[in-house]
Amino acid sequence: MAAPTNGSGRDVLLKFERVTVRYDETTALDAVDFEMRRGDTCVILGAAGSGKTVLLKTALGLIQPDEGRVWLFGRNSQQVEADELRDLRGRLGILFQEGGLFDSLNIEENVGYPLANQKSLRCPADEILPRVEEALKFVELAHTLAKVPSELSGGMRRRVGIARAIVTQPELLLYDSPTAGLDPITATTIMALIAKERDIRHTTTALVTHRFQDGQLLANYRYNAKTGRLESIKPAGPDEEGYTRFLVMKQGTIVFEGSQTELEAASDSYVAKFGKRMAD
Repeated sequence: MAAPTNGSGRDVLLKFERVTVRYDETTALDAVDFEMRRGDTCVILGAAGSGKTVLLKTALGLIQPDEGRVWLFGRNSQQVEADELRDLRGRLGILFQEGGLFDSLNIEENVGYPLANQKSLRCPADEILPRVEEALKFVELAHTLAKVPSELSGGMRRRVGIARAIVTQPELLLYDSPTAGLDPITATTIMALIAKERDIRHTTTALVTHRFQDGQLLANYRYNAKTGRLESIKPAGPDEEGYTRFLVMKQGTIVFEGSQTELEAASDSYVAKFGKRMAD
């Protein structure tokens, strides 16, 4: 089934309808409405425990909502069979917090893991290594195939995590705090790679972050494949492909949704602090 469209004519790849997630007496998501259209970039901000990571895990189907519906590529993810849900996940890529690499596997095995284990991808065994090498070259770590995660720096592990997320060439990419704990220079390198992936492959992108700078980069720069550089652009409008939307979450609810300009002009004290250049 094709993904539904909205007034822009672009597919809606991910849609939350009044989604609530509870843990005992704690409400992690509270009646959340949210959607991502093909070509969108979404920057999700909020304090610790505000529901940002829960939102991503619910999108991925790792958490099932107590109420509401999640639509993934036009399918209700709560109503599909397990095999179909795995197929839908195969169209997603995700970078977990801290990179989420397997300590017992080398870098080649880590990056190739989705190709080897997601049956829906139907990747022949002899094509796995070339695709792994391509993904690692993309993040400028082609020399790390035989290394294990403990031999790499934090920034390098995060880049390997990006390589694993993109190796399946997904339509939708979810990044959970990709710059957390990194120094500003390394964080900028990671964000440049995320922009590069988005702009070369036209990947719909959702980014959870604590750094307003990360959102600024995605909203105001595009990667030019001819020059190999990020270039400043005029931000796209809400109905245009390439639009960067900012969300702010608080106690499981979305309390702000809009452009960078609207975020920077917000008068609510909680929302306003996420529209400022925050210290690392």
